[in-house]
Amino acid sequence: MPGSDHQPRLPAILTVDDDPAVSRAVARDLRRHYGERYRIIRAESGADAIDALKELKLRGDTVAVLVADYRMPQMSGIEFLEKAMDVFPLARRVLLTAYADTTAAIDAINVVDLDHYLLKPWDPPEEKLYPVIDGLLEEWRAVGDRGMPYTKVIGHRYNDRSWEVRQFLARNQYSFRSVNADEPKGAQLLEAAGLDDSRLPVVITEKGERLVAPTDAELAALLGLSTSPQLEMYDLAVIGGGPAGLAAAVYGASEGLKTVLIEKATTGGQAGRSSKIENYLGFENGVGGAALTTTARRQAERFGAEVITTQEAGRLKAGGIGAAHTIHLNGDATIGARAVILATGVDYRQLEIAGCWNDPGSPDENFIGRGVYYGASVSDNAECAGEDVFIVGGANSAGQAAMYMSQTAKSVTMLIRGQSIEAGMSQYLVDRIVQTPNITVKTCTEVVDTTAEDGHLAGLTLLNKRTGETESVRCDRMCCFIGAVPRTQWLEEAGIARDDHGFILSGPDLRDKVGWTLDRPPHHLETSVPGVFVAGDVRSESAKRVAAAVGEGSMAVMLVHRYLAET
Repeated sequence: MPGSDHQPRLPAILTVDDDPAVSRAVARDLRRHYGERYRIIRAESGADAIDALKELKLRGDTVAVLVADYRMPQMSGIEFLEKAMDVFPLARRVLLTAYADTTAAIDAINVVDLDHYLLKPWDPPEEKLYPVIDGLLEEWRAVGDRGMPYTKVIGHRYNDRSWEVRQFLARNQYSFRSVNADEPKGAQLLEAAGLDDSRLPVVITEKGERLVAPTDAELAALLGLSTSPQLEMYDLAVIGGGPAGLAAAVYGASEGLKTVLIEKATTGGQAGRSSKIENYLGFENGVGGAALTTTARRQAERFGAEVITTQEAGRLKAGGIGAAHTIHLNGDATIGARAVILATGVDYRQLEIAGCWNDPGSPDENFIGRGVYYGASVSDNAECAGEDVFIVGGANSAGQAAMYMSQTAKSVTMLIRGQSIEAGMSQYLVDRIVQTPNITVKTCTEVVDTTAEDGHLAGLTLLNKRTGETESVRCDRMCCFIGAVPRTQWLEEAGIARDDHGFILSGPDLRDKVGWTLDRPPHHLETSVPGVFVAGDVRSESAKRVAAAVGEGSMAVMLVHRYLAET
């Protein structure tokens, strides 16, 4: 896993006593007998012990036994154990008492659910200390108290940035656990971190570091991803990190070209959002989109390609024949490249109804990230547990999302504008959807309106185009897969020819198009600007399949070699 060097850590036994001599003696006896299997942590005040417990919680460690002295100033042993229960409720609790305090210790059994009290002194420990602790550890192991040993994301169900952060980490195959701030676990973690829910999401790393409302660049740094190019000039610049771009980076770098891949968010493109790709050659049982594309990114890096994330290409200035092209990135950064492959992919088309599209001029509230999603979540299908989910679209990506979410959702309803699901979906997927009891398919149906509740999506108005009737339905989550919009607006200045829908023209499709200046015809995947190639979904009339995108990415590199040999 990128950025994850987690090694299983020993559970802790924590002891607290305000008398330094007694504190050292307790820790010594415990370490002598349990030091190889447990971490022995000691504190000399209740406040210091609580701080230590909070830090352990943030790091994802566990505490097996708490041993506290009864008589401590500022915070008694009973008060400490009561507070400690909020942090590690399943840790076994032991109170150290003098003979005169036996009655108080017995009362503590009811106050803090005390597991045992020990009279001081306990010499010899082999008879009076270790048998008690052994029994408590055996009970603790039987129940378990395994805290989350990974990075934690504390967010809110209807906080759009929380969803984006989870997607960023999941699509990079980074291990984490997600919890909502309004749940007891989330509130507990925020309190331990000294934070509140005014700025979400909060990311708490495995090492206990706190990232409050982190940017993509901060997340990339957490994962150990590169965010800035190392060179000013490259042989090949690949723009876009979907399957086509990743394939181009792998073949370019492996064949000796100084290659850089620029991706504005996370590598993987739409394929990276797919819960499972089942018809990709060589994977009998299918492969998760994030797993496939993350492996491809590592493969490209192994061959020496630079993979730069959280950087967006905003402008392309074409060079002359044999001259380098200039790519303007975020801010004022620029890089040069002798050849360029455009693999920017497509975005899902947005529903132009209230709450479902980014229209700065619209007075309607936007529910994107708060019940309305374009594409599907890859972070955890538990996100939709118990929900009524609606999938808009009838292609393979929509079908895979429906199957994935049906594992935990209360119901999944697919809304298809056409007359049958078979028209746009592979038959193997159609068969599975029909056989899944909590998936319903509504054909000739489209969404015409939304309803809100507390600032998030709560319901839909559906139109049956066959009958003209409308119905209102409860909806917790709507995921849309309704066509593609190419990411090509930034190429206008470069003069790259596009079709009427904005997809990039190349090779034979450039016949009779203005702009080609060379005597030779353009290479098959070459755009109207010599030395600039296109691959994947952004190409006009492309197949819109993962395998086709990978093939075009690798083929584009072969044509790049041919172009470079000519200049």
